[in-house]
Amino acid sequence: MTEPAPLPPAVIPGAEGVPLDLLAAFELYESAIIADDIEVLDATFAPGPDTLRGDAAGLLIGHDAISAFRGTRGGVAPRTIERIEHRALGTDAALLVSVSRYAGGGRGLQTQLWQRIDGAWCITAAHVSPRAQPLDRTVWRTVGDPLWQGAWDGALAGLTVAVKDLFAIKGYRIGAGNPAFLDSARAETTTAPAVSDLLRAGASLRGIARTDEFAYSIAGDNVHYGTPQNGALPGALPGGSSSGPAAAVATGQCDIGLATDTAGSVRVPASYQGLWGLRTTHGLVPRQGLLPLAQSFDTVGWLTRDGDTLQRVADWCLSYDSFDPAESGAASDRGRWGESGTDLPWRFVVPDEVLAAAEPSTRDAFEALLARLAATAEAPVVERASIGDLDDYLVPFRTVQAAEAWRNNGAWIREHPGAVGPAVAERFAAAADVTAEDEASARALLTPLRERVRDLVHGAVLLLPTVPGPAPVRGQSGAGIDAVRIATLRMTSPAAVGGLPALSAPLLTVASTLGPAPVGVCLVSREGTDIALVRLARRLAGVVAATVS
Repeated sequence: MTEPAPLPPAVIPGAEGVPLDLLAAFELYESAIIADDIEVLDATFAPGPDTLRGDAAGLLIGHDAISAFRGTRGGVAPRTIERIEHRALGTDAALLVSVSRYAGGGRGLQTQLWQRIDGAWCITAAHVSPRAQPLDRTVWRTVGDPLWQGAWDGALAGLTVAVKDLFAIKGYRIGAGNPAFLDSARAETTTAPAVSDLLRAGASLRGIARTDEFAYSIAGDNVHYGTPQNGALPGALPGGSSSGPAAAVATGQCDIGLATDTAGSVRVPASYQGLWGLRTTHGLVPRQGLLPLAQSFDTVGWLTRDGDTLQRVADWCLSYDSFDPAESGAASDRGRWGESGTDLPWRFVVPDEVLAAAEPSTRDAFEALLARLAATAEAPVVERASIGDLDDYLVPFRTVQAAEAWRNNGAWIREHPGAVGPAVAERFAAAADVTAEDEASARALLTPLRERVRDLVHGAVLLLPTVPGPAPVRGQSGAGIDAVRIATLRMTSPAAVGGLPALSAPLLTVASTLGPAPVGVCLVSREGTDIALVRLARRLAGVVAATVS
C-alpha cells in the first residue's frame, strides 16, 4: 500500500490563514529537513547566540550549536503536515504550531516562533515533540517495567538498573553490541553475581542496555544499533563502551547503570553525561558471568546521577556481607575489601602530565576549581607530582589489552568476517598481529608503572580531569574520533594499569560547540578503598558546591 501524497499547503487545515511569505518559508524548511539540506536549514534558523531549539534530548542555545547538531543528525523520517495553527504576534513575528504525520506511523508536533529579520522569515525558537518511541533501540536491547523484579525490600529497594549487554542474565543471551554475536550465543543458565547482588538488595532490572561492540571502544557509537543520545549535551556522543547504561541513567530511564571499565568505559561516559561513575578495584567485584575483553584490566563499575545513590550501591555491593559465596564463588575474597571503613586523607596529588594532556578549557576549569577549594575553610592539601610520560602507560597497556582481546574474541571474529563495524574491525586486525613476545615485553614494562602509580596514592588521592574535554559532536570523522580516543586513553590508562579504584564526579563545566558541557573530575585511591573513595568524592563535591552557592 502506497503512502498518500502530501497535501498541498492550501488544503492543509489552518494553512489558509498563514501569510503567504511565511507559509513559503515554512514549506522551504519542511522540504529542507526531509532532504537534510544543511545549508537551507542553517539559513532558516536566525543567526546569533539567542536562537533556541529544544526537544526531548534537551535545549540547544545559539545558531552555532543548532548548526553543529543538524550537521550530525541527518534528516527526519518522511512526513506530511496535517495541520497548522497560526498566531500573529506582531507585524514581524508569528507562532506556528504544526502537526506532522510520519509515513512509518505516529505523529509529531513542531512549535516555532518565526520573526522577519532583514525582510526574511527566520525561526528564532523551536520545540519539537517527535512521535512516541516505545523503545529506544539505541539505548536498550530489551526493556521491561521491570524486566526482572528484585527483592521487594533491601538497601536498594525502589531503584532500577540498566545492565550492560556483557553480563549473564538467566534465560537471556549476551549480545556484546553485535547482532551476529547475539544470534550465535546461547541463553545463559545463571545470572552474573554482579547482577544478582543488586537484585538481592531490592533493585529491579529495568533492562539490558547497549554497549559498543565487544566493549572495544570509548566513543559510544554503534554501527548496528545507532548511537544513544547524550543525556547532558544534545548532539554529542554519549561515551562508551557503557553507552547504553550511561544514557539510560542520564535520561532518567533507570537509576543505576551496571557497567564495566577496562580503559575508561565507566569514567568516560560519566564525564560526557554529567554522571557519577565508579571503576572498582580490579578483581574486587566477581567477574563470573561477564564476557571479557581484557581480563588484566576488566573491572565492574556503576553509574548513577548522584553521589548518594552511588554510595548506597557501593556500601551494599562492596560490604563484607553482600556477596553470597555459594552464588559468586567469592568465599576466598572475603576480607579483601580493604580499608574502606576508614576515611581517606583529605590530601590530593595532581599528576602534572595528566593535567597537561587536558584541553586548555578543561585545564582552566580544573585550576579554577582548585583555587576555589584553596579559599575554603575546608581547604584540602593539594600537591603536584609527576606520574611519568603518559605514552609509557598507554602503549604497553594497549598491547596487553589487544593480545587478550584477540584471545577472547579472535576465533569468533575470524569465523564471522564482516560482522563488526570498521573501527572495531581495525582494532581487532591490529590485535591479531600482537605476538607473544610483544605481549611479554609489554607486561614487563607495566610492572614498574603499576608500582609507580600505586606509590602516588600511598598517602593521598590522585585528582585529575577525567577526560581531555567535553563530549565530541556526533558524526565526526573516524580520524577525529580516533584522535579523541587516543588522547582520552592517555589520561585514563594509568588507573587501569594500577588496578586502582577511580571515580568520576561531575564537577566541571566547560564551553563547547553545543553549549555548556560537563567534564568529570577523577579521584583515584588505594586498592580496596572504594567505599571510602565515594565518601571522599561526595565530600569534595559538597565543598565545591558551597563555593558557587
